[in-house]
Amino acid sequence: MGNFMPLICIVLIIAVVVLAVILFIHRKKNKNGAKKDFYQAAVYQRETLGMKLRAFFAGKTLSVQQYADLEETLISCDIGAGISREAVQQLRKKNPADEKEAIELLKDYLTPLVKQEHFVLKDGCLNILLVLGVNGVGKTTSIAKIADYFSKQGKKVMLAAGDTFRAAATEQLTKWAAEMNIPIVKQGEGADPASVVFDAVDSACAKKIDLLIVDTAGRLHNKKNLMEELKKIYRIIENKGGCERRNMLVIDSTTGQNAYSQAEAFKEAVGIDLVMLTKYDAMSKGGIVFQISHRLGLPFSFVGTGEKRENIAPFDTETFISQIFE
Repeated sequence: MGNFMPLICIVLIIAVVVLAVILFIHRKKNKNGAKKDFYQAAVYQRETLGMKLRAFFAGKTLSVQQYADLEETLISCDIGAGISREAVQQLRKKNPADEKEAIELLKDYLTPLVKQEHFVLKDGCLNILLVLGVNGVGKTTSIAKIADYFSKQGKKVMLAAGDTFRAAATEQLTKWAAEMNIPIVKQGEGADPASVVFDAVDSACAKKIDLLIVDTAGRLHNKKNLMEELKKIYRIIENKGGCERRNMLVIDSTTGQNAYSQAEAFKEAVGIDLVMLTKYDAMSKGGIVFQISHRLGLPFSFVGTGEKRENIAPFDTETFISQIFE
């Protein structure tokens, strides 16, 4: 037996090393997977407004200081100082007995502030959706989601790569079009976006397309150029006739006040009809929706709930309110 002891020790050492390597690879794989699946990982990290409110009340009546802290909590969730102040004042007047009643009262106050408007295609004409948004908010992916959403309803969809100043935008949009097997109209990098739209409208009309989705340049640093660019596109669409055009702004829900600033700037520069909220389930807040909808009067139409193109749903105010207070 003694002769085999060194061999046994070596085997045990090798086994331990192999096991350690396997565990390391498995842990690294899981870690990388979590990074790739940003939304799935975030589900376990969310701290909703409802959680914070229940922690505040804990079955007792709030003191003056606690009401002040509650206002700060609402503000920290991007609901905004004015809305938060009014919500807390209304709450103090009602003097809720516990956290359940307080949450219901806040829901009653906040729900009417959020506007929704479903994007419905008009029959008998070409519907054109100009998709706006700064670079990085998920604009191109959102276009793919909207295209997939209407394609699954049996609608004929076409894409137009109007963001000609960012080469990656056209490339990404082309990949989405190929994956969904839908037509795309594009030109070379730096081409006139209005020229792309001109060709796209002609092609869409010839192919009897129901919805033409146009990607636009994600630039806000020069509002004048952006406005002039879109004015040219508007004129082309108007001159073609028989088209129903709408502007949809894509905002990243994780950016808080920056999202509000973008919505305000785009509304002032080019006008906004609808808003799509992206990365919603990856956030711990959601209050910026109240500011954008109430202060700017903009309705929400879609919400993106993940990275895949099927992760899209029509925005529903009641569902949004329920989720934010979970």
